[in-house]
Amino acid sequence: MAKRLHLLRHAKSSWSDTGLADYERPLAPRGLRACELVAEHLRERGIEPALVLCSSAVRSCQTLEAIADGLGEGFEVRVEDRIYAASVEGLLERLGEVPDELESVMVIGHQPAIGGLALRLGRGGTQLEDLRRKFPTAALASLELAGPWTDLAPGVAELTGFVKPKQLDSARA
Repeated sequence: MAKRLHLLRHAKSSWSDTGLADYERPLAPRGLRACELVAEHLRERGIEPALVLCSSAVRSCQTLEAIADGLGEGFEVRVEDRIYAASVEGLLERLGEVPDELESVMVIGHQPAIGGLALRLGRGGTQLEDLRRKFPTAALASLELAGPWTDLAPGVAELTGFVKPKQLDSARA
């Protein structure tokens, strides 16, 4: 059965408290609004990952909390420090550790690794070109691949969806 990988960039964070370390920045009101749109999209599309790997940064954890009601029930969450500063290679390594029986995984993380991973794994198509131009906050790339998690390599996945909060907001109006 095909594996599904959903790559979500954390929602828009606040820069209002300049004394906070990058890791500690919370979501901005705009980010919370984007999470509502993403949660609705997840529900409508039936995106229900078995495992969510989330960066331990405050804004990533708050993104997960804000979209959780859109993810269905029974998913496992792993909040991991190593996702915070992960490179594309680091994310590939972590995904290679996912048990093969899990068919759907979501990663909530940061640029440039999240977008870079989608570009590395995905092949062709107009959505891939859109993703190449910009992977904004709270954007979601969904990919499908045939092999095990250990076989992740350039071009092995089909990019089945790429949505941005602005698109979701426009579609709702």
